[in-house]
Amino acid sequence: MKRQLNKVWVLFAFFCFMFNALPCEGADTFTFRADSMTGSKALGREVTILSGNAEVKSDNLLLRAERIEIHGDDNQFVDCMGSVSGVEEEKDILFFADRLRYDRKLKIARLEGNSTLEDRQNEIVARGRFIEYDDNAEITVMQISVRLFKDDMVCRSEYAVYYRNEKLLNLSGFPVVFKKDDEFRADRIQVDLDTDDVSMEGLVSGTIKN
Repeated sequence: MKRQLNKVWVLFAFFCFMFNALPCEGADTFTFRADSMTGSKALGREVTILSGNAEVKSDNLLLRAERIEIHGDDNQFVDCMGSVSGVEEEKDILFFADRLRYDRKLKIARLEGNSTLEDRQNEIVARGRFIEYDDNAEITVMQISVRLFKDDMVCRSEYAVYYRNEKLLNLSGFPVVFKKDDEFRADRIQVDLDTDDVSMEGLVSGTIKN
Protein backbone atom coordinates (compact mmCIF):
# COMPACT_ATOMS: atom_id res chain seq x y z
CA MET A 1 0.00 0.00 0.00
CA LYS A 2 2.81 2.39 0.91
CA ARG A 3 4.57 1.60 -2.34
CA GLN A 4 1.37 2.33 -4.30
CA LEU A 5 0.94 5.68 -2.57
CA ASN A 6 4.52 6.55 -3.39
CA LYS A 7 3.82 5.90 -7.06
CA VAL A 8 0.82 8.24 -6.95
CA TRP A 9 2.92 11.03 -5.44
CA VAL A 10 5.69 10.45 -7.97
CA LEU A 11 3.15 10.70 -10.80
CA PHE A 12 1.69 13.88 -9.30
CA ALA A 13 5.13 15.44 -8.91
CA PHE A 14 5.98 14.48 -12.50
CA PHE A 15 2.93 16.30 -13.89
CA CYS A 16 3.61 19.35 -11.74
CA PHE A 17 7.13 19.46 -13.14
CA MET A 18 5.85 19.02 -16.68
CA PHE A 19 3.45 21.98 -16.39
CA ASN A 20 5.77 24.39 -14.61
CA ALA A 21 9.11 23.57 -16.21
CA LEU A 22 8.06 23.39 -19.87
CA PRO A 23 6.30 26.61 -20.88
CA CYS A 24 5.17 26.84 -24.47
CA GLU A 25 7.40 28.95 -26.70
CA GLY A 26 5.83 32.43 -26.93
CA ALA A 27 3.58 31.85 -23.93
CA ASP A 28 3.94 32.18 -20.19
CA THR A 29 3.97 29.20 -17.83
CA PHE A 30 0.39 28.34 -16.96
CA THR A 31 -1.37 27.06 -13.87
CA PHE A 32 -4.13 24.47 -13.53
CA ARG A 33 -6.43 22.76 -11.06
CA ALA A 34 -9.18 20.13 -11.13
CA ASP A 35 -10.89 17.46 -9.05
CA SER A 36 -8.74 14.78 -10.69
CA MET A 37 -5.90 14.42 -13.16
CA THR A 38 -4.64 11.62 -15.40
CA GLY A 39 -2.15 11.55 -18.23
CA SER A 40 0.25 9.78 -20.51
CA LYS A 41 3.74 10.57 -21.76
CA ALA A 42 3.73 7.90 -24.48
CA LEU A 43 5.84 9.07 -27.40
CA GLY A 44 3.69 11.02 -29.83
CA ARG A 45 0.62 10.83 -27.57
CA GLU A 46 1.54 13.07 -24.64
CA VAL A 47 -1.66 14.23 -22.98
CA THR A 48 -2.80 15.42 -19.58
CA ILE A 49 -6.50 15.21 -18.69
CA LEU A 50 -8.12 17.40 -16.03
CA SER A 51 -11.59 16.30 -14.93
CA GLY A 52 -14.21 17.95 -12.73
CA ASN A 53 -14.19 21.71 -12.15
CA ALA A 54 -11.16 21.90 -14.42
CA GLU A 55 -9.39 25.24 -14.77
CA VAL A 56 -6.37 26.42 -16.75
CA LYS A 57 -4.80 29.87 -16.75
CA SER A 58 -2.43 30.82 -19.55
CA ASP A 59 -1.20 34.40 -19.84
CA ASN A 60 -4.32 36.57 -19.39
CA LEU A 61 -6.73 33.81 -20.44
CA LEU A 62 -8.61 31.82 -17.80
CA LEU A 63 -10.52 28.73 -19.03
CA ARG A 64 -12.99 26.53 -17.13
CA ALA A 65 -14.72 23.32 -18.21
CA GLU A 66 -15.91 19.92 -17.03
CA ARG A 67 -12.93 18.34 -18.82
CA ILE A 68 -9.70 19.85 -20.16
CA GLU A 69 -7.07 18.00 -22.21
CA ILE A 70 -3.59 19.49 -22.63
CA HIS A 71 -1.30 18.10 -25.33
CA GLY A 72 1.22 18.92 -28.05
CA ASP A 73 4.84 19.98 -27.87
CA ASP A 74 5.46 21.96 -24.66
CA ASN A 75 1.72 21.70 -23.82
CA GLN A 76 0.78 23.96 -26.74
CA PHE A 77 -2.86 22.90 -27.12
CA VAL A 78 -5.68 23.17 -24.57
CA ASP A 79 -8.95 21.39 -25.43
CA CYS A 80 -11.94 22.22 -23.20
CA MET A 81 -15.20 20.25 -23.20
CA GLY A 82 -18.47 20.57 -21.31
CA SER A 83 -19.91 23.83 -19.91
CA VAL A 84 -16.94 25.77 -21.22
CA SER A 85 -16.38 29.35 -20.10
CA GLY A 86 -13.43 31.68 -20.22
CA VAL A 87 -12.28 35.24 -19.80
CA GLU A 88 -9.48 37.28 -21.36
CA GLU A 89 -8.85 39.33 -18.26
CA GLU A 90 -6.84 42.21 -19.75
CA LYS A 91 -9.35 42.93 -22.56
CA ASP A 92 -12.45 41.90 -20.59
CA ILE A 93 -13.66 39.41 -23.22
CA LEU A 94 -15.86 36.49 -22.12
CA PHE A 95 -16.25 33.13 -23.87
CA PHE A 96 -18.97 30.46 -23.60
CA ALA A 97 -19.10 27.31 -25.74
CA ASP A 98 -19.81 23.60 -25.89
CA ARG A 99 -16.16 23.08 -26.79
CA LEU A 100 -13.13 25.36 -26.97
CA ARG A 101 -9.68 24.67 -28.42
CA TYR A 102 -6.84 27.03 -27.53
CA ASP A 103 -3.40 27.29 -29.11
CA ARG A 104 -1.09 28.77 -26.46
CA LYS A 105 1.65 29.57 -28.96
CA LEU A 106 -0.52 31.34 -31.56
CA LYS A 107 -2.99 32.62 -28.94
CA ILE A 108 -5.98 31.56 -31.02
CA ALA A 109 -9.19 30.28 -29.41
CA ARG A 110 -11.71 28.25 -31.44
CA LEU A 111 -15.22 27.94 -30.01
CA GLU A 112 -17.52 25.18 -31.28
CA GLY A 113 -21.21 24.38 -30.80
CA ASN A 114 -23.41 26.96 -29.10
CA SER A 115 -20.78 29.68 -28.83
CA THR A 116 -20.82 33.20 -27.41
CA LEU A 117 -18.17 35.91 -27.31
CA GLU A 118 -18.86 38.99 -25.21
CA ASP A 119 -16.64 42.05 -25.64
CA ARG A 120 -17.52 44.06 -22.57
CA GLN A 121 -15.26 47.00 -23.37
CA ASN A 122 -17.07 47.59 -26.67
CA GLU A 123 -20.48 46.41 -25.36
CA ILE A 124 -20.83 43.73 -28.04
CA VAL A 125 -22.25 40.21 -27.79
CA ALA A 126 -21.64 37.77 -30.67
CA ARG A 127 -23.09 34.29 -31.12
CA GLY A 128 -22.58 31.53 -33.67
CA ARG A 129 -21.91 27.84 -34.16
CA PHE A 130 -18.19 28.46 -34.72
CA ILE A 131 -16.15 31.40 -33.46
CA GLU A 132 -12.40 31.86 -33.87
CA TYR A 133 -10.73 34.58 -31.82
CA ASP A 134 -7.17 35.68 -32.67
CA ASP A 135 -5.87 37.43 -29.56
CA ASN A 136 -2.75 38.86 -31.22
CA ALA A 137 -4.54 40.33 -34.26
CA GLU A 138 -7.75 41.05 -32.29
CA ILE A 139 -9.83 39.63 -35.13
CA THR A 140 -12.84 37.35 -34.62
CA VAL A 141 -14.28 35.11 -37.36
CA MET A 142 -17.83 33.81 -36.85
CA GLN A 143 -19.69 31.21 -38.91
CA ILE A 144 -23.15 29.62 -39.09
CA SER A 145 -26.23 31.33 -37.60
CA VAL A 146 -24.22 34.39 -36.61
CA ARG A 147 -25.88 36.97 -34.37
CA LEU A 148 -24.29 40.15 -33.07
CA PHE A 149 -25.96 42.52 -30.61
CA LYS A 150 -24.97 46.10 -29.76
CA ASP A 151 -27.32 48.55 -28.08
CA ASP A 152 -30.50 48.58 -30.22
CA MET A 153 -28.80 47.03 -33.27
CA VAL A 154 -28.97 43.36 -34.26
CA CYS A 155 -26.85 41.87 -37.07
CA ARG A 156 -27.44 38.45 -38.64
CA SER A 157 -25.52 36.47 -41.24
CA GLU A 158 -23.90 33.12 -41.97
CA TYR A 159 -20.37 34.55 -41.93
CA ALA A 160 -18.89 37.56 -40.16
CA VAL A 161 -15.52 39.09 -39.32
CA TYR A 162 -15.16 41.43 -36.34
CA TYR A 163 -12.13 43.74 -36.34
CA ARG A 164 -11.88 44.78 -32.72
CA ASN A 165 -9.23 47.49 -33.06
CA GLU A 166 -11.01 49.16 -35.98
CA LYS A 167 -14.48 48.49 -34.50
CA LEU A 168 -15.68 47.17 -37.86
CA LEU A 169 -17.97 44.24 -38.65
CA ASN A 170 -18.12 42.62 -42.11
CA LEU A 171 -21.18 40.46 -42.83
CA SER A 172 -21.83 38.05 -45.72
CA GLY A 173 -24.05 35.07 -46.35
CA PHE A 174 -27.61 36.49 -46.32
CA PRO A 175 -26.71 39.40 -44.04
CA VAL A 176 -29.34 41.59 -42.46
CA VAL A 177 -29.04 44.47 -40.00
CA PHE A 178 -31.85 45.75 -37.78
CA LYS A 179 -31.49 49.23 -36.27
CA LYS A 180 -34.48 50.09 -34.12
CA ASP A 181 -37.35 49.86 -36.67
CA ASP A 182 -35.08 50.00 -39.76
CA GLU A 183 -33.98 46.95 -41.74
CA PHE A 184 -31.07 46.60 -44.20
CA ARG A 185 -30.26 43.68 -46.53
CA ALA A 186 -27.52 43.18 -49.13
CA ASP A 187 -24.99 40.70 -50.48
CA ARG A 188 -22.34 42.22 -48.20
CA ILE A 189 -22.74 44.62 -45.30
CA GLN A 190 -20.14 46.50 -43.27
CA VAL A 191 -21.06 48.04 -39.93
CA ASP A 192 -19.02 50.71 -38.15
CA LEU A 193 -19.62 49.68 -34.56
CA ASP A 194 -18.35 53.03 -33.30
CA THR A 195 -20.86 55.15 -35.22
CA ASP A 196 -23.42 52.43 -36.15
CA ASP A 197 -23.11 53.48 -39.82
CA VAL A 198 -24.06 50.75 -42.33
CA SER A 199 -22.43 50.28 -45.77
CA MET A 200 -23.96 47.83 -48.26
CA GLU A 201 -22.82 46.19 -51.51
CA GLY A 202 -24.50 43.95 -54.04
CA LEU A 203 -28.27 43.48 -54.21
CA VAL A 204 -29.39 46.11 -51.70
CA SER A 205 -32.80 46.44 -50.06
CA GLY A 206 -34.17 47.88 -46.88
CA THR A 207 -36.97 49.42 -44.91
CA ILE A 208 -36.68 52.75 -43.09
CA LYS A 209 -39.44 53.93 -40.82
CA ASN A 210 -39.66 57.64 -39.95
